[in-house]
Amino acid sequence: MLKSYLNKALIEAGCDEAGRGCLAGPVFAAAVILPKDFRHPMLNDSKQLSDKQRKELRPIIEKEALAYGVAEVSHTEIDEINILNASFLAMHRALDQLKTEPQSLLIDGNRFKKYRSLPHHCIIEGDGKYLSIAAASILAKTYRDDLMDRLHEEFPNYGWNTNRGYGTVAHREAIIKHGLTEYHRKSFRLLPDQLELKF
Repeated sequence: MLKSYLNKALIEAGCDEAGRGCLAGPVFAAAVILPKDFRHPMLNDSKQLSDKQRKELRPIIEKEALAYGVAEVSHTEIDEINILNASFLAMHRALDQLKTEPQSLLIDGNRFKKYRSLPHHCIIEGDGKYLSIAAASILAKTYRDDLMDRLHEEFPNYGWNTNRGYGTVAHREAIIKHGLTEYHRKSFRLLPDQLELKF
């Protein structure tokens, strides 16, 4: 069972990102402050949920959260500052949107760049341990999926409505056949043998 908090006495914001390992599109992050007594039987790590379940949970999280923020860092920014820094920046931007000031941050993963003067706790697989991080993972994932669905309409050859920009065999084959789009991350290893592509 996921935990409601790390420290009951503090206002905690859970943070997570989505799209870090993708070959195309931005990285998204969300920050969520939940009431200490919030519970929902379906709420879990977004990777353990179906697309339908995530979509059902998103409006519930947005309605019940004390505060939430969702932000993105573009593919061009990722190429400029690298994906690790882009993930931190996306989380910072999401935290900037919170209308309630958190006193502590619960971060999914093992590294984070300090946000203001707030204490933070890096929790490996935190989206499967704390409700607020799980909620953040769902918001980040669903907002990013929505964007990739829209980009798929613009570039239908790459299957972004199903692979969401990840490096599936079909996605890599589409890169070989059709070349790169403006949304591909040029700093990433896009093909196993790094065939010459026109950037």
